[in-house]
Parts: sequence; structure tokens; C-alpha cells
Amino acid sequence: MEYGLYISASAMATQMARQDVMSNNLANVATSGFKPDSIYVRQRQAVRQEDSLLSMPSDALLERLGGGVQPTRTYVGTAPAALERTGSPLDLGIGGNGYFVVRAGSGEQGLRLTRDGRFAISEEGKLVTASDGYEVMGAGDRTIDVDASVPLTIQSDGTIVQRGSAIGRLQLTMVADPRTLAKAGANLLRAPRGQSLNRMPADGIIRQGHLERSGVNAIRTLMGVEGASRSAQGHARIISYYDEMMGRAIGQFGRVA
Repeated sequence: MEYGLYISASAMATQMARQDVMSNNLANVATSGFKPDSIYVRQRQAVRQEDSLLSMPSDALLERLGGGVQPTRTYVGTAPAALERTGSPLDLGIGGNGYFVVRAGSGEQGLRLTRDGRFAISEEGKLVTASDGYEVMGAGDRTIDVDASVPLTIQSDGTIVQRGSAIGRLQLTMVADPRTLAKAGANLLRAPRGQSLNRMPADGIIRQGHLERSGVNAIRTLMGVEGASRSAQGHARIISYYDEMMGRAIGQFGRVA
């Protein structure tokens, strides 16, 4: 009886984790350049197998049931989303593959990637992210100095033009394996902890006056949240049934004794 309770508890915890991930995705359905998360679930083996206690006695039926399920790490969906025209000269969208590079800390470990092209000009005349003021990197990981009083044009290859002359070029980069990227907060992506971004030139183009939409499918995600919630509630009811049956069994055996 306890074995079934543990399996139901693992399923409920997994569905609650799925609900949390998809709820966060849904909350960012209007966030420019947001990349949704997906959570992967693995089937657990029976305890005797999982803990390599093969010499211990066990029940063949229970071992066939396995040890329930368990959520593993989340993965970032990196597929490009559609671009939307805004008309603002400091709104930049990426058509195709690539990421903007921003500095959120010192050294190579402080570099972050983003598809969120909402930029602004700081009081120091640097091109920065509009939301958090992180400096946007140009070629050679250098900051980009901009004259806020002069109109600017940003070409498809990232070249920034003011007064008819190029003043810098946005860095557009890719990584060897986008599946290794992890969320770093503030709509930024980072390399796995302790590792550096393995960057390479990207083949995407920059479109001035556009922003990339969120990569979240609102209807599909909402249905996923509701489905995970119903599943978690169902397993919670099963747990309560197990608890009730255990209580009755203990009470009846206690009176017999």
C-alpha cells in the first residue's frame, strides 16, 4: 500500500513542477524575445535497482511497476519567433539565428546572450538594455558609444551609423550547442556554470524598428498548465485514498489485536 502512495506522490510532485514551469512561460507570453522552458521527466527504476541493491529481496510485481517518475533539468527552447514592427530606432529584432551579447558581470563569465532587442542609450552614452541597463557588446566585446542627440541607423549586419559614418557594430553570435544554454534572469541566457560561452559568428540579420515576439504559444501553454493542475489534483486524491485506507487498516487491526 505504501508503495502506491510513494508512486502517486512522485507523480504529483512532477506535475506540480510542470505546472510551475509552464506558468512561468505563460507569465512571459508578452515578453519580447522570451524563450520558453521545457521540463523533462524520467522514469525511475525500483529502489532495489536504482540503488544497486540487487542482493536484497524484492517483489517481482512491484519491480515491474518501477519507482514512479521524477522531473529532471529544464531546457530552453531556442527556436526564433516572429518579428513585430515597432518603429522605434532602438528596437532591434534578429531575423534567423543569433543572439545579442550583453555584459552582466566581469570577464568572460559575465557575458550573457539575449534575443530581447529593446535597447536604450545610457547617461554615459552607451548602448544598453532598456530593462536593466546592461551594456550591449560590439565587436571584440567592446561597448558601443552612441550620441543620443543624433539619429542613428542600424544596418542588417549590425553596423551602427551616425552622421553618415560607422561608429560601431553590434556583435551577433551563436553557440556551438544552444541546448546547453540556461536562464540567467532578466531575459538573458548563460553558459553552464563554470563554463564559458563557446561563441561563433551568427548568420542572422538585424532588423531595426522590430522586436521578436515571445516564443510562448499562449493557448498550448494554458492547456498544459490546466492539464498539469488536474493531474496533480488527481494524484493528491489518490494519496488521500491511500491515507484513508491505511487509517482504516490500522484501526481494524488494532481492534482485532
